[in-house]
Amino acid sequence: MIRSLLTGLLAALAVFGCAPAQTAGPDRAARWEKDVAAIEKRLKKDPPDAGGVAFVGSSSIRLWDVGKSFPDCTATNVGFGGSQIPDQTHFVPRLVLPLEPRAIVFYAGDNDIAAGRDPKAVRDDFAEFAARVHAELPKTHILFVAIKPSIARWKQFGRQAEANALVKAVCAGDERLAYVDVVTPMLGSDGKLDPDLFVKDGLHLSAKGYAVWTKAVNEAAR
Repeated sequence: MIRSLLTGLLAALAVFGCAPAQTAGPDRAARWEKDVAAIEKRLKKDPPDAGGVAFVGSSSIRLWDVGKSFPDCTATNVGFGGSQIPDQTHFVPRLVLPLEPRAIVFYAGDNDIAAGRDPKAVRDDFAEFAARVHAELPKTHILFVAIKPSIARWKQFGRQAEANALVKAVCAGDERLAYVDVVTPMLGSDGKLDPDLFVKDGLHLSAKGYAVWTKAVNEAAR
């Protein structure tokens, strides 16, 4: 079922001239095996109830204390740092499907753009992730947290914004998808970033930065 749905999705994207989705090959998948196995071990030791909210994505997810930020729901963090969207898609069967989440808060694409991935390809990769999830969990809502601006990657802001706009359009076409704008609240009235939103590396979020994200996710989920 998954293969047929993905085939149809990629064919449709090709009609519109979209870039082909990137796949996580054996080498990339092997790179994350230790991280994924550790997450699986943690979940097996203390299995969360089905029907909660899964936080899926790269290091900005992994470092998020989601239990503290969202105490009123069953929030499960399955993020692994340094990953790109195709990596998340590859591990959906192991990290997402067993949780049977009613919603997914998704953050990836930041590392993809940094690695030179085209904004249109980021859109297509996210569409493939959503299709992979919905093939088995058709009612699960997916909230795409916008690719954040950062001090360390400020030169990539234009390409990040393009990718965000493209993904936002995808989300607008499916009531199960939602786009979470974290860019606007992270920028001041002068269009610049508040350094206090980040830790020393200028890339990852501080407690103040996560507070901004928590508010944005809560507003988008209403």
